Amino acid sequence: MNDSSWGAPQGAGYWGTSEIGAAPAGPAHDAHGAQQTRPMPIVPDTPDAGRDDADDHDGRDGDATHISGPLFRDEVPQAPAPAPPPAPQKKRAGRDLRAAIGVGVGLGAVVIASLFVVKAVFVGVIAVAVVVGLWELTSRLAERKSIKAPLVPLAVGGAAMVVAGYVWGADGAWIAMALTSLAVLVWRMTEKPDGYLRDVTAGVFAAFYVPFLATFVALMLAADDGPWRVLTFLILTVVSDTGAYAVGWRFGKHKLAPRISPGKTREGLFGAIAFAMVGGALCVQFLIDDGSWWQGLLLGLAVAASATLGDLGESMIKRDLGIKDMGTLLPGHGGIMDRLDSLLPTAPVVWLLLVLFVGSG
Repeated sequence: MNDSSWGAPQGAGYWGTSEIGAAPAGPAHDAHGAQQTRPMPIVPDTPDAGRDDADDHDGRDGDATHISGPLFRDEVPQAPAPAPPPAPQKKRAGRDLRAAIGVGVGLGAVVIASLFVVKAVFVGVIAVAVVVGLWELTSRLAERKSIKAPLVPLAVGGAAMVVAGYVWGADGAWIAMALTSLAVLVWRMTEKPDGYLRDVTAGVFAAFYVPFLATFVALMLAADDGPWRVLTFLILTVVSDTGAYAVGWRFGKHKLAPRISPGKTREGLFGAIAFAMVGGALCVQFLIDDGSWWQGLLLGLAVAASATLGDLGESMIKRDLGIKDMGTLLPGHGGIMDRLDSLLPTAPVVWLLLVLFVGSG
């Protein structure tokens, strides 16, 4: 802490202000050569640093009686002024917003271009995201918990699961999920039995959490108006996250789940619901065949709930692993899994509600 924080200017003390470096004007100088501005010295209670405790301020030996306290009643030393309160700091985002926005725009461009040009290309984009997400998840499990979920059967089975869901529908997705789980069990048998149950349990969990949930995006895409359904799903998830961030950052005071994700607030949840419901009403009314605005309100409400739960779910996983992000592949975002956290659990919710509202297409 510097001296100015105590409210006293430098060069001031019991003697008052003095000009540093000024020539002595007469005998009225102390042992340090500082010019006195009072006719009689005021001796502090404690000796100056660097002096022998037996010497007083007049340079006399220690036999002289030590004077303590002020000589006159009106010369009571003033207590130092309290330090001024620190200036309030502006709220700052926890990530590099420029990098995050740039990467987000780039990913959005790739998604939109592949979505409306050739459906099969977008299926490939989903498969690539699934494989990278599985690699991030299994890598963090191995690093932090020594859990060796077999990546090869998960990656092959996960990509096949997405393709099967697009080509053969929900039945194909379930069959691919069962075969992938069986492949995980068999693949792990090639290693020693220690930790077998732990590893295969993590492998089956990873197969369900990443590729199986992502398969519902492929199911949406298979409909006649599939690109618009997928676009609605993406818009509502992004709008929900944006509303939660914007409202929570500006007005958030009450924690939503402090032990899981301290940054999330109840105000942010209300923002997610409001933004998603408005976005849902507009998207379903104008983008979905035979859709109605009131269906969009319900869809937006469901998306806000599932996206928030998905975000909290991955936060729970990361807290258990003791990490902040699942990866570093996307500057300003973290890893692929840090972007899929709210998308994955939202995909089956949107798929199901659209099938109930307007049919499978």
